[in-house]
Amino acid sequence: MSMKKFLFAAAIIILLSGCKTTAVISADMSSAEIIQRAQEAMDKNRFNAAIQYYEALYTRNQNNIDLIITAEYHIAFIHYKQKKYDLAVEGLKGVLAHYNTPDEILLPQHFKRLSQIVLQTIDNKTK
Repeated sequence: MSMKKFLFAAAIIILLSGCKTTAVISADMSSAEIIQRAQEAMDKNRFNAAIQYYEALYTRNQNNIDLIITAEYHIAFIHYKQKKYDLAVEGLKGVLAHYNTPDEILLPQHFKRLSQIVLQTIDNKTK
């Protein structure tokens, strides 16, 4: 095998090994660990894996509104990063809907503000 072919094959293997899109989520992972793994996936632009982690966070924490909002916001933000603006807008509006209750003050306020900012950014980009 020539050196060029060898280097090309090595580059393909390295490239494909970095494209892992499946998240490994064990049953005993804590919410904090799931969030950490999702953020690590995001840092590596592994958006599909990050969404899988946040979906697991959402599914496993149906009685914890803070974690539900965390998952919903981050999934919507990933859609924004992927330029899937329709999905992002839908998700961000879903996040904001949680704040239309008398218990709004008890919810994590940063996700409300971040959702508003990203919605405004999308609006400016799509005009």
